[in-house]
Amino acid sequence: MDKSVIVARRVKLIVGMVVILFAGIITAWTILMAPFMQTELGYELASSVHFAQLGIVFTVTMIFFCFGNICSGLISKQTTASLRFVLSGMLLFSSFYISSLSIVTLPTTGNYFLLYCSYGLLGGLGSGMAYNTVISTMNMWYPDKRGFCSGLLIASFGLSLLIIGKIADIMGRSESIGWQNTYVYIGITLGVVMLLAAIVIRPPKKDIGISEVKSKGKARAINKIKNFKTAEMMKTPSFWYIFIFISIVAATGNAALGFASRIAFDLGSTESFAIFVVGILGVSNGIGRLLSGWLFDSVGIKKTQLLSSVIAVMAPLFVALAFVGNSLLLGVIGLCFCGLSFGFAPTSCSIFASGFYGQKNFHLNFSVLGLILIPASFATTLAGNLRASTGSFEIVFFILTGFAAVGFLLSLLIKQPK
Repeated sequence: MDKSVIVARRVKLIVGMVVILFAGIITAWTILMAPFMQTELGYELASSVHFAQLGIVFTVTMIFFCFGNICSGLISKQTTASLRFVLSGMLLFSSFYISSLSIVTLPTTGNYFLLYCSYGLLGGLGSGMAYNTVISTMNMWYPDKRGFCSGLLIASFGLSLLIIGKIADIMGRSESIGWQNTYVYIGITLGVVMLLAAIVIRPPKKDIGISEVKSKGKARAINKIKNFKTAEMMKTPSFWYIFIFISIVAATGNAALGFASRIAFDLGSTESFAIFVVGILGVSNGIGRLLSGWLFDSVGIKKTQLLSSVIAVMAPLFVALAFVGNSLLLGVIGLCFCGLSFGFAPTSCSIFASGFYGQKNFHLNFSVLGLILIPASFATTLAGNLRASTGSFEIVFFILTGFAAVGFLLSLLIKQPK
């Protein structure tokens, strides 16, 4: 492979990481919900309404993130990557600008519908389209290191919670800026970043030698597998085992991500340390994405999948036991495992889509597997409702532990389709 091609794909990967880092801000709802929790309305509402409504916002966001993901896959053959990035930028700007208006109107109206439509629908769609476009396009540049490439990109998405989320928190709490302006600035920045992506991140031309790269070790088999159409993929038993297993893994991550700061606070944390715990969760999430990408390339799908299923059981169990023993330390450890486990989920979708079902229809196959976030997103709503009715997250994470145990058994049935 020509040196100029090596340099080009490295530059595009770095830009892709930056783009997906900003696109991932939509998942930082546990931080960005702050202005809605601090309003007069938030303090006066009964806790059941308060937690349930804010939990639904994140659920709606994840559902439309999946729709944006699959929409990008469906139109990938009729549109360019540049056009999809521009559409993502428009949606994300609109999302945060309209949400900034909700910061003012919600305390007066008590109507969450505008927030569902702006942050949830528009933000989810825009982030999902950007996510699918970056990963599918960059996979074309790295046919020899798909695990490495997907791991870095998806880790950047997870680190958004720590990096961009923390910056947003500092800006939002600043008296000179405030939350409303912070939302507007985020929207403008996302629009600019997506325009940058539209210029830089494009598929490689067929004559530059990318397809001639030979894979090493475990990754070599990826180039020799059958290319399944989406309908064919969905007829294989392994697809459904994968779908259910990763949905369960992602459900725990969504519950932890949606209420991380509240979980820490309930276990006796100060407000400042609770925000720090959110950052730790983001780091663990990023590490999980990097680790899973490296493991998929190094030891293969089967061993990585087994490890991820074990961590998926440990994660909610530790959080549940933290509430039983009222241990903040155990709770932080459990949330770290939740982040680590959640990090395995999106990388697994990418690797299973290409490693089991081929690269030809990767755009759509990957987005269909990404629909795991729809059932998983309801874990946030469940967590909010059960926290409101029982006064604790304990029962939520015991339920998730039971689901994770079922997922572990299903993961043992996953086999390479023929």
